[in-house]
Amino acid sequence: MTKLGYQIPSFTYPDTGPAELFAAVARQAKEAEDSGFDTVMVMDHFYQLPMIGSPDSYMLECYTLLAALARETSRVRLSSLVTGNTYRNPAVLAKIITTLDVVSNGRAQLGIGAGWFELEHSAFGIEFGTFTDRFEKLDEALQIILPMLHGERPTLDGKWYQVVDAMNEPPPVNRIPVMIGGGGEQKTLKFVARYADDSNLICPVGEISRKLAVLDEHCGAEHRDRSTITVTRQQPVCVAPTHDEAVAEFDAALERRGLTGALADYARASIICGDPSEVAEQLQAQLDLGLDGFTINAIANCHIPGRVALIGETVAPMLR
Repeated sequence: MTKLGYQIPSFTYPDTGPAELFAAVARQAKEAEDSGFDTVMVMDHFYQLPMIGSPDSYMLECYTLLAALARETSRVRLSSLVTGNTYRNPAVLAKIITTLDVVSNGRAQLGIGAGWFELEHSAFGIEFGTFTDRFEKLDEALQIILPMLHGERPTLDGKWYQVVDAMNEPPPVNRIPVMIGGGGEQKTLKFVARYADDSNLICPVGEISRKLAVLDEHCGAEHRDRSTITVTRQQPVCVAPTHDEAVAEFDAALERRGLTGALADYARASIICGDPSEVAEQLQAQLDLGLDGFTINAIANCHIPGRVALIGETVAPMLR
């Protein structure tokens, strides 16, 4: 299960064009593996998200990239954070995840969610539907994907998906963990209790305790032992050897992204920025609320060699 995941949410770096891009991404994955991260994750999007960049910022396709990173790493698990269920037929997604597991020698993880970014759906001609539609699809999809990953041949005549004796050969090398991302209390956390091994919360720090309590309630309703689910929280971090370096690197990132005023203030409030001791102190305060770990991105300064490694060296000892 993921306790310390490194997420790569952006592929736009200073002085880095398409020819240099994969090397920059692979270097981050290697730093993450060597410094104590247990999972390397990339977003499953086609356009860049608001607050991170403009829609036409670089965005690499998730599973092609993860398969390439399988050849650049040897120990970390490889996952999306998280797959948009609406983007792929669920039986095909089960084949994709299984193939990733085979080419990585048993290191695939399925991160999945209902999908939410309407712009890329409409731009790519993918049906978006209502909130209810997307969660109904996710529920049916997991009834297909999970049995296929477990060696079964599911048949489903659902409202959204239909399969008949869907085979998945070869099977995965290892059992593939399932992470469901998000913090929705009525649906997302219910699906975590029903289907997932891992929960990755996206919520303010002040809501962590309530989200954990809601997950406990859903586990009770599903007759599920809550201790079998690993709960992490997504957290941006900007760490550098000194406080002043970290602040300068974060300010430079805000300038590159053109964030000012209220948007810059929101970004500052969302990130943990400082030297290793400052970062460790703030993350420990979150662990004290009951989290098992984190999925961390270094969006402000991941392009600087050594910064990803510094995060791992700072945080991994806290989780042992």
